[in-house]
Amino acid sequence: MSSNGIPSLQVDGTGLNVTVIAGSWHEEISNGLIAGAEKALAESGATFTTVRVAGSFELPVAAGAALEAGADAVVALGVIIRGGTPHFEFVSDAATSGLTQVSVLTGKPVGFGVLTLDDEAQGIDRAGLPGSREDKGREAAEAALHTAVLLRSL
Repeated sequence: MSSNGIPSLQVDGTGLNVTVIAGSWHEEISNGLIAGAEKALAESGATFTTVRVAGSFELPVAAGAALEAGADAVVALGVIIRGGTPHFEFVSDAATSGLTQVSVLTGKPVGFGVLTLDDEAQGIDRAGLPGSREDKGREAAEAALHTAVLLRSL
């Protein structure tokens, strides 16, 4: 598991406005990711809103709109499970590249919580659900908060 060596990124998010944007595919996993992100944001003191998009492909455009509308950070959450066609690679690359571009162009952080998986079991193990070994929604929110606070201090 990649959770070995995970940093502690607990941050005071007071005064930060964060938008959580989540894809709608694979609802059980997506809901777990959202719950983890929302819990981390609430514990930090940040204000936040959560919106759903159709899928991971739509995350970059929604993230850009949220940041341009005044959000200090975005937490992007999605679930992409490998199938029998190249579609997985196209969507994974578009989401990853698009979210990176949005962050660089806006100068604001995007917490990356897009799971690229071989099967559903891998997602359940990372979704912060009871029995999960990891909580990637929480991790993405903590990364976004940490970066937003860092950027304010630079």
